[in-house]
Amino acid sequence: MVAKLAVSAAVYAIDKPYDYRVPPTLRVVPGQRVRVPFGQGNRQTEGVVLSVEAGEENGLKPILQVLDDEPLLDERMLRTAAFLRDRYFCTFYDAVKAILPAGVWFREQATYRILQADWQGQIHRKPEAEAVMQELAARGGSAELDALRQQFTPDALDGALRYLLKKKLISEETNQKRRVSDKSERIATLSVPVEEAQRYALAHRSTAPLQAAVLDLMTTVGVCSGKDVCYFTGATNAVLNRLEKLGLLELRDEPAFRIREPEPARLDGPLVLNEEQQKAYEGLTAQLASGRFGVSLLYGVTGSGKTSVYIKLIGDCLRAGRSALLLVPEIALTPQLLSLFAAHFGKKTAVLHSSLRITERYDTWKRIRSGEATVVLGTRSAVFAPLVRPGLLILDEEQEHTYKSENSPRYHAREVAIFRASQCGAQVVLGSATPSIESMYRAKTGVYQFYTLKNRFNRQELPPVAIVDMKQELKAGNATAISEPLLLNLRQNLLDGRQSILFLNRRGTSRMVVCVECGYVPTCPACTVSLTYHHANGRLMCHYCGHSEPLPGRCPVCGGHLKQLGFGTQRVQEQLSELLPEAQVLRMDADTVSAAHPHEELLRRFREERIPILLGTQMITKGLNFENVTLVGVLDADMSLYVGSYRAAETTFSTLTQVIGRAGRGKASGRAMIQTMTPKNPVIELAARQDYDAFYEAELPLRELRGCPPFRDLIGLTFQGRQEEQVTAAARRFRTALAAQLSLPQYAAETAVLLGPAPAQVARINWNYRCRLTLSCKNTRALRLLLSRLMQVFAKDKTNRGVSVFADVNGNE
Repeated sequence: MVAKLAVSAAVYAIDKPYDYRVPPTLRVVPGQRVRVPFGQGNRQTEGVVLSVEAGEENGLKPILQVLDDEPLLDERMLRTAAFLRDRYFCTFYDAVKAILPAGVWFREQATYRILQADWQGQIHRKPEAEAVMQELAARGGSAELDALRQQFTPDALDGALRYLLKKKLISEETNQKRRVSDKSERIATLSVPVEEAQRYALAHRSTAPLQAAVLDLMTTVGVCSGKDVCYFTGATNAVLNRLEKLGLLELRDEPAFRIREPEPARLDGPLVLNEEQQKAYEGLTAQLASGRFGVSLLYGVTGSGKTSVYIKLIGDCLRAGRSALLLVPEIALTPQLLSLFAAHFGKKTAVLHSSLRITERYDTWKRIRSGEATVVLGTRSAVFAPLVRPGLLILDEEQEHTYKSENSPRYHAREVAIFRASQCGAQVVLGSATPSIESMYRAKTGVYQFYTLKNRFNRQELPPVAIVDMKQELKAGNATAISEPLLLNLRQNLLDGRQSILFLNRRGTSRMVVCVECGYVPTCPACTVSLTYHHANGRLMCHYCGHSEPLPGRCPVCGGHLKQLGFGTQRVQEQLSELLPEAQVLRMDADTVSAAHPHEELLRRFREERIPILLGTQMITKGLNFENVTLVGVLDADMSLYVGSYRAAETTFSTLTQVIGRAGRGKASGRAMIQTMTPKNPVIELAARQDYDAFYEAELPLRELRGCPPFRDLIGLTFQGRQEEQVTAAARRFRTALAAQLSLPQYAAETAVLLGPAPAQVARINWNYRCRLTLSCKNTRALRLLLSRLMQVFAKDKTNRGVSVFADVNGNE
């Protein structure tokens, strides 16, 4: 038998299915991982089995070991991996790594063993090699690589091992060790009739009191975990083992999950939909009941009750014997929704996101795969959850850029969800108050079904919005981030006992530091960006590569005074403490959220302690539902409006509308204030009116004129390397080759427009110069195959050594 494998060691330039011989002693099925020799040196590496079929075995290398007892990927998930590889220009193994949780991956562990006892006389003028041999001898003749690394520097150890292997003084054995092992729990079961157990306990109560206590408990409960038996009786595992030998107990190991139980929310009663919600729900549930694949857009204003519709649909899905997935764009949204879902669906609920520990993600993945968890809530990567019989996939706030991965594979969760649904006859529901231009276009042209919720669930009006011209504030001498009108409203909210949310999408203290004498600006040595000052640690930091350095007391160029320009959340918090000393401020950004203080803890404090002001970055702009919040302030509406992206207007409008919608979600009405330097900008004005329809009608013709989605796709090819001239030259050679191919007759139908190459928006990140070539086109399979072939040729060309290239479809940058 011959197995076709995707091999982990195969880079993109040589990525393809490789044939291996299946030894008769091994059972190999698609979806399993195996160890195989690869390359001229036959270095052992991992592979994923794609198919197994009869074929010519002569000359093929054998599979060495099967790493999984059962396949981790079924046929549909293998097709999903193939979809990722085809559409997002990644290797098959990169696609598989995106699908599977980190806990299932193996870590390669090398063990070195002494082969010759008389090695002392065979090492000449190699003190490092002699020291390694002495260390191996001291450890009984062998040691793992990790143990040796603790004793020697990397360069010295690598050189010594190469020398000793070449001299055949030591051997190297490589094993695979799973990063996270399965956790099991010992379960005790009474294996004799209750009467017999009671007789034994009575007869041995004085001679074996712990055995008697265990049997007394077991005659009451029948089945119990060994841990609980020991806890309630004071017995030890030795006592349980003795009862097992006597035939009175049966002990077995069952999988145990390391997952924190969510705390269910308190429900006021059964879920009741209003007339608008009911109409949308009836249309969506009819599609769900059809058992056919379909995509729908649920367009509802902020606070219209889209979540209630989701819950009703998920309930219908579960009753039909299928599972459901709800994706949210921010981890900060999961605590509230998880509590709500736990109240409605109990232990069927599971959550998946990147802030979970590896063990938690692994155990949750197993619960979902086994069918124990049938309602999954999570962020982008949860789109790969191994649902049993998926029937409903929901993307809330579907327009958010966080659904787009910035690392290989550079997938969009919306596209993956639609593909997965198409494979199993499931429904996809895209929900938003500000849908992406692409989704609204497809809904209006009949590609998606379309449902609307035009009013808030509580019948409150949308919050009135005031626009504050910050140029006038500067003229009046106010140089803080808080305008006078916003300050007055914050004070009024404090008097009324209401809470406020302030949004600023920049962490740190100040945007940049500048010398007032010579204009010097501290910049990152590895990136072409200015450093951001963080008052909390007194350092200048780069938010791209992590570089940091102390803030100098004076300008290092001329000795002049350094002035901080712009505001970050740290600086605003300081200013609020000065302006409103009586008000507690809770800050929520990447610097305050940690494992010790996770999102749920900060949000719980804001709700339960009624902290007057929540100040934060993008993580507070959407999905949060606090009934006591009646004021929202946007401190800098211009920040995302003037960046070099075709989505700048859409992103700004969506963010402003979403954060404004956090106000007035309870019985009290809300209000909002937008601070801007450009109060007459149409995007700002439309966001203040919360008029998405007018924004869509204005934005759509601009997209068509520019050749942007939804009319055409933008495929960005990014070239990067340490030498700027080399990167630019390589990008130009690629453009020439691509243009030559597109001029051939077989590509006449591809109306592609080449733009660039030009420096990327951030031209250097972490010492790597970046140059970008953009293709405005229809994302057809023929064009993807052409680009893939040219990228593989590029990687093999020695002229391009030191320069890499990757492709991104409709990327965020």
